[in-house]
Amino acid sequence: MCFRWLENPYYQYFCGEEFFSHTLLLDPSSMSRWRQRMGEESIQALLMESLSVAVKVGAAKPADFSQAIVDTTVQEKNVAFPTDAKLINRARQKLAKQAKAAGLDLCQPYSRVDKRALITHQLYAHAKQFKRARRQLRKLRTYLGRTIRDISRKIKGNVVLEAVFLRPLWLAERVMTQRPRDPIPKKIYSLHAPEVECIDKGKAHWRSAHPD
Repeated sequence: MCFRWLENPYYQYFCGEEFFSHTLLLDPSSMSRWRQRMGEESIQALLMESLSVAVKVGAAKPADFSQAIVDTTVQEKNVAFPTDAKLINRARQKLAKQAKAAGLDLCQPYSRVDKRALITHQLYAHAKQFKRARRQLRKLRTYLGRTIRDISRKIKGNVVLEAVFLRPLWLAERVMTQRPRDPIPKKIYSLHAPEVECIDKGKAHWRSAHPD
């Protein structure tokens, strides 16, 4: 931040400088020591007070703080490349693992056939045999749908388990029913970070979605 301030005249003007400065006004380590002395709670309180003042004076609106846009070239998100087959298979695996931890005995775990279907789908897609790849994708959706219905039947009437499986079943249902042409804000690209959205990059006639 200090070196960015040193090369940016707009930063210096914002900080009250009247003339462009070629030297740092403080040692970069001073900011680290100051944060350590203040502590995390004090820094959080200072940030909240700054945002509150910005809203009061009209410099910002509460809606401005509801969403953060991060450039992937600066801060990459820990999300695998989103493909329908991987997401569907991952959703079924997470449901099966959670069901086992909750003591539910599923009718069919699909632990072997889903792996075979996923690998076959990837091979067909790589070979550009898309009709055969879609057939394997339908199998994966079938396995996930059966798992969702099986768990829903077994937890019906159990308030505790229904609360535990409410969000996992909702995410799995979204992953199973979404399609490539669905609106971007409504799609799920990652099960552990469902808030991740994709933005289109490139020219209008060449759509390319990237997780951000």
